[in-house]
Amino acid sequence: MRIATFNVNSLKARLPIVERFLSGAGAPDILCLQETKCQDAYFPVDFFEGLGYRCVYSGMKSYNGVAVVSRATPDRVSRGFGDGMDTESDRARLIIADFGDLSVACSYVPQGKSMDSPDFQYKLRFFDRLRSLFEARFKPSGKLLWTGDINVAREDIDVTHPNNKRDHVCFCQEAKDALERVISWGFVDVFRHHRPNPGEFSFWDYRVKDAFERNIGWRIDHLLATRPLSDASEDAYAVRDLRALERPSDHTAVVGVFGL
Repeated sequence: MRIATFNVNSLKARLPIVERFLSGAGAPDILCLQETKCQDAYFPVDFFEGLGYRCVYSGMKSYNGVAVVSRATPDRVSRGFGDGMDTESDRARLIIADFGDLSVACSYVPQGKSMDSPDFQYKLRFFDRLRSLFEARFKPSGKLLWTGDINVAREDIDVTHPNNKRDHVCFCQEAKDALERVISWGFVDVFRHHRPNPGEFSFWDYRVKDAFERNIGWRIDHLLATRPLSDASEDAYAVRDLRALERPSDHTAVVGVFGL
């Protein structure tokens, strides 16, 4: 089974790229999307069904938006944290789909803007709420994949020129600590397990000249699995070719291969 995550940075704009990904060799069985920027009424259900996929989604106008598209219909779907504090933004940033004994949590963690911004505090609370949700609903002994644009690079190897980014909201120690508190619940970094070498990224900033060609990037799109699921993993990789296509997202898809 292949499970992928892809921040498309506007689903409408990236449909040709998504179609190429889902129609080619190695197409995923489950694809988690972030930053769809698509209200639910306009989600392209027919497009995905025409490719043989079912889809569940949670969006809002112009911003955020998450979806899970899959060959199988999920048994259960939840949107947001369900902790009584969900906002429209929360519901458009987190969706969980259950397929038998496998659960897939697709998240679009806030970027944070700047460390003195209220948005950065929202980012830190988002991680705390994720930890509480996983504690309440799941067990580390089960099969859970937490994936998506998590907007934190964990280690120096996950960014180009790490010493220039110590105060960045996606690499500062406070953000990394917040992510590690969630990971410590019982997750394994599946991508890094299979790809231990430098130069493996999932995001290349448009604002940096020729970032993709020069491989000046970040690894902020993650595949984090509980131990039973991680033990079943066979490979993980970033699909760099998608970032080289015409009108690409600034991210590319990251794929995990599991013997399920």
